[in-house]
Amino acid sequence: MTGMSLPLKTEFLGDRSALFSFGLKLSVFTVLTLGIYRFWMKTRLRRWYWSAIRPGGHPLEYTGEALEKLLGFLIAVVFLSFYIGVFNLILMFFSFTLLNDNFAAYAISFIAVIPILFFAQYRARRYILARTRWRGIRFGLQPAAWRYSAFAILMWVLTIISLGALWPLMTFQLEKFRTNRTWFGTARLTQGGKWYRLIPPALPALLGLWATLALGVYGALEEDPAAIGGMLLTLPLTAIGWVHYKVAAFRYLTSQKQIGDMVALSSAPRTPRVLGIYLLGGLAISMILSAVAAVVGTVVVSVFLAAGAAESIEETSPWLAIPVGLLGYFSIFVFWDVLTQVFIRLPLLQHYSETLEIEDPHALTRFAQRARDESVDAGGFAEALDVGAAI
Repeated sequence: MTGMSLPLKTEFLGDRSALFSFGLKLSVFTVLTLGIYRFWMKTRLRRWYWSAIRPGGHPLEYTGEALEKLLGFLIAVVFLSFYIGVFNLILMFFSFTLLNDNFAAYAISFIAVIPILFFAQYRARRYILARTRWRGIRFGLQPAAWRYSAFAILMWVLTIISLGALWPLMTFQLEKFRTNRTWFGTARLTQGGKWYRLIPPALPALLGLWATLALGVYGALEEDPAAIGGMLLTLPLTAIGWVHYKVAAFRYLTSQKQIGDMVALSSAPRTPRVLGIYLLGGLAISMILSAVAAVVGTVVVSVFLAAGAAESIEETSPWLAIPVGLLGYFSIFVFWDVLTQVFIRLPLLQHYSETLEIEDPHALTRFAQRARDESVDAGGFAEALDVGAAI
């Protein structure tokens, strides 16, 4: 057909064994440097993942630098320390002066951090997009972090008041806010569709949530243990419903996106596949970590027995407890992160990537380069608060 072209399929060329050895080395370096190397670790992992994702055979590129992430993190820590420290001090003074109690101060302090959490998530997304290229063209996100924070708080308040009934509306509106401010070169992305189309996939999770809340309230008021038993059934069903909704929402929202005036996207991830990744991946991680814990435990016991045979166990235990304890903790920590990458994040990213297509890609040649966005904090607030800055 004239003017039409076949859709671009997405390949994923990441390898589990390569990721395991690569991630293990990076995690060990991070532990040995007391966490400082984590900025280099995230940078190198992102470059690895990005290069594995290849829409139309062209790999994504990640151009972020570890040093700018470290500096952004330090800037964020200084700001947050001043904000939280001074703000909490003022709140504590007025709370004790007016109410003779510190509960109000803690409550207000927690609420005051919420706007910064949403601010950090948006800024992290802006930084990642600004450092991502495809076919040599940069992505970008307009500056609107504080507006996004205010809008997200409003959406969450409405969702909580409605006991989750407006969850689909919140999902759609927040995604539309972010998408309509996203650019690929000189082409703006737009989010189409209708929010109420997300209601059917949300119903299983919402029904499970409402049933769990009802059983919890009934069990607390009537002191009925059967209600607690019912919650043991509704909670797993709610979790499965939540995964189904996340997959269905991603599929629908992605398929309703458009780049510029002509280029559309198509996505087809499947809930059974995603559930299988979580369940089988979690099982594999548990089994391997159990084996690691057994080995570490055997080493710990052997060390203490050897020390006890050499001299008094009471004298040697305090000196051995700290290094041996740290060895065990960091061993589990290192393997947990690496195994999560290998058995959950990689297969999830592979599935979502390989079910993504770009419709009518001939119009991509019309998009020009955009100016480089010099992000000030480089996602540092998200790093400091540990939100929205994962791979």
